[in-house]
Amino acid sequence: MNRTVNSRLRVWYMKKETVEHLRMLSKVFKFIILPMVILYGFALFYYFGENPINSLVWNVLIFLYSNFLPDLPSAYINRKNKGEIEPIKWHKKYALLLFAPVFIWLLFSGVFLRWRTTETFHNFRSLTVYSLFLIGLGFVIFGNFPLSIGNLPKILSLSLFGSLGYLTHLKVDGVW
Repeated sequence: MNRTVNSRLRVWYMKKETVEHLRMLSKVFKFIILPMVILYGFALFYYFGENPINSLVWNVLIFLYSNFLPDLPSAYINRKNKGEIEPIKWHKKYALLLFAPVFIWLLFSGVFLRWRTTETFHNFRSLTVYSLFLIGLGFVIFGNFPLSIGNLPKILSLSLFGSLGYLTHLKVDGVW
């Protein structure tokens, strides 16, 4: 990957970073996410009469993905000549964050975009944009029209679990 993105990250550093994130991820999952999943599943079934399984699977997957998300667009971050690059528009910058797997797939497919940013996405503005994106994604996935009160917990929980994953990443990296 280093050759593909023209980076000089050492393998030992990537392993160390991954181990730190996995250690914190397991603690947060065990003590926060698992009790939330049990409480959420019970409440959704008991109070709203909804099947919580599909929502729970999505929530846990989004939590796990969100824990590594701020580092995914790092292939498009210009670290060398911060003053020499022309800034990209805000919508392109956040497209790198929100659709990071697509851009990584393009990178490994040999499609090189000239998008370079100095943003590292390790901040609360990026967390806010990502949370709002997840609310919209929740409407797309769980928003059966006409909307009922039982759909709202499913829609909002996607953003909650995603934000917790993102915050876990920020905590490991010392931002929060």
